[in-house]
Amino acid sequence: MDISEEQLIKGCLDGIQSFQQLLYKRYAAKMLTVCMRYANKREEAEDVLQEGFMIVFDKMPQFKLQGSFEGWIRRIMVNKSLEHLRKVNKIYPVLDIDNIEDKFISQEEVLNNIDSKELLKLVQELPPMYKMVFNLFVFEGMSHKEIAAELGIVEGTSKSNLSDARTILKKKLNAILLIEQKSIYNERKANGE
Repeated sequence: MDISEEQLIKGCLDGIQSFQQLLYKRYAAKMLTVCMRYANKREEAEDVLQEGFMIVFDKMPQFKLQGSFEGWIRRIMVNKSLEHLRKVNKIYPVLDIDNIEDKFISQEEVLNNIDSKELLKLVQELPPMYKMVFNLFVFEGMSHKEIAAELGIVEGTSKSNLSDARTILKKKLNAILLIEQKSIYNERKANGE
């Protein structure tokens, strides 16, 4: 039986457990991906997801069937993720990245040689403030002004943190690619190519 979003919401508001389970099944995987961007490990993301869905069910009467329901749930998950990060991490907006070696590798090479799991892992390894700013800007589409307001920082700090996060990610990606290139070279050399 195909249930519309509106019927699903009404069933949840009426307290029908099967509708609540269906809503969870329909959105949990997508929202776990959102939570994973902010968490340091999967278990942490799963905890945030569960807490986020408790808020979704609790605040569902506030959703007025205007706009995207999935977007509304996503916003709750992002806010819950940020709240969790603030609790578990001391957040510092500045990191010295001067000692990281930089070599040019094209964006095309990067995209062709890294899968989404590796990229997610690299984003998860960013310092907490960089991770928050990067995720809010890149994945949530927030402006630096909105990010600054959300995180209680100045707009310039948001811009600086995004730039530094991108630099760190680029350098980590370059390192991964250099290792892959060396491996391919050694393999070809061993095969007499």
